[in-house]
Amino acid sequence: MSHPPSPRSNAVVAVLAFAGIVVSLMQTLVIPIVPELPKLLDAPASDTAWAVTATLLAAAVATPVMGRLGDMYGKRRMLLVSVVLLVTGSVVCALSDTLVPMIVGRVLQGLASGVIPLGISIMRDELPAERLGSATALMSASLGIGGALGLPAAALIADNFDWHVLFWTSAGMGVVALGCVLLFVPESKVRTGGRFDLVGGMGMAAGLVCLLLGISKGADWGWTSGTTLGLFVAAVVILLAWGWWELRTEQPLVDLRTTARRQVLVTNLASIAVGFAMFAMSLVIPQLLQLPAQTGYGLGKSMLVAGLCMAPSGLVMMATAPVSAAISRAKGPKVTLMIGVLIVAAGYGLNIVLMSEVWHFILVACIIGAGVGFGYGSMPALIMSAVPASETAAANSLNTLMRSLGTSTASAVAGVILAQMTTNLGGYALPSENAFKVVLAVGAGAALLAFVVASFIPRQGSPVTDGPVAQAAEPAGATAK
Repeated sequence: MSHPPSPRSNAVVAVLAFAGIVVSLMQTLVIPIVPELPKLLDAPASDTAWAVTATLLAAAVATPVMGRLGDMYGKRRMLLVSVVLLVTGSVVCALSDTLVPMIVGRVLQGLASGVIPLGISIMRDELPAERLGSATALMSASLGIGGALGLPAAALIADNFDWHVLFWTSAGMGVVALGCVLLFVPESKVRTGGRFDLVGGMGMAAGLVCLLLGISKGADWGWTSGTTLGLFVAAVVILLAWGWWELRTEQPLVDLRTTARRQVLVTNLASIAVGFAMFAMSLVIPQLLQLPAQTGYGLGKSMLVAGLCMAPSGLVMMATAPVSAAISRAKGPKVTLMIGVLIVAAGYGLNIVLMSEVWHFILVACIIGAGVGFGYGSMPALIMSAVPASETAAANSLNTLMRSLGTSTASAVAGVILAQMTTNLGGYALPSENAFKVVLAVGAGAALLAFVVASFIPRQGSPVTDGPVAQAAEPAGATAK
């Protein structure tokens, strides 16, 4: 028998979701000013691109490390550390007028990315069973919600105020999130203790930096250049050595044996494809809206209008969280994930034929947003029903990392396609209409691939019942019994 949600539970959910949205805002915060950064920071464009790349690399390293530290020393404690890093990074960027402090600040902002998996883990420990599914679905979707809502807000600020205000706003929101966490979020009693795997942390950091650096900078350096190929080879060698170490150390950063469980492994593989599919929308729709109308397919709109067209998708993601949880309870999160990726594929298919009016893009963004909300909402349930409560933060962090790997790959693949398939307008090479259609088709293909991968997730999950907290996750998994 379900009980009405307590005010304390509502406060915990609201605060954690708000913190997740604030952290995900960093992803789109600098997009409106990226073309202006060389002038603003008096540096070449190839160097100012690091303001984006540095955040990506820092987030990839911090997410699994913060998850493991949260399991060991307290999830709320690491959540507070993450938000403090966000505020500090935002202040450093707000005070910067040159490249180096800007990159330092963006690295600090990236180090805050563990907030979302930590928040999901706190929810597992603190919420009653009947609240867990919808709460973790909302927390998981906050990654997309913040990105969608952040773009128009950032464009509005960049158009009307000095660019430093972007970062002062980020810092202010971070301070609010910090205060709310201190007031309303309790410290979880579920901890593993033990010693931090420093060698594993350094090995994973080195491997991920090599891999993501190769993916994100390959187009600039050349995909067959010695630097790019060297980074990919180094990534393979380092990650293989890291895996060997993790399997042999007593207290690994990532428990690869747990990660290799079929439900966890297949969910993480599907997450890469979902991350890829989600990000393709963020790359294509704003560009098509802003390209000059003289191209015949661009709509010539401002960055602000493009952002406002994307914003409803964030609200749709928020609205689908309880629906996603209800389907997961009734049919299992595997079904929810498969429905979500089919909706995403349908959205991309529709976009290929509907791309001539503003409302077309709003409709498509909302459809894809609904699919992403279903997909992201189901993943924590799949992960948590297959791992012990003491490993929740680390397992969710790895899943978040897999999504990030998908988005990074999408950015690289779309960049190659748009750079290779061009049309000439007034002496400038611009991506052709067919280039955008190819990217949309690839996005649809990634969503269909996620559907195929998700079909291999075991229908009957195996929740790890190591105590009342773990059992509370079972309704979110909706797979047992």
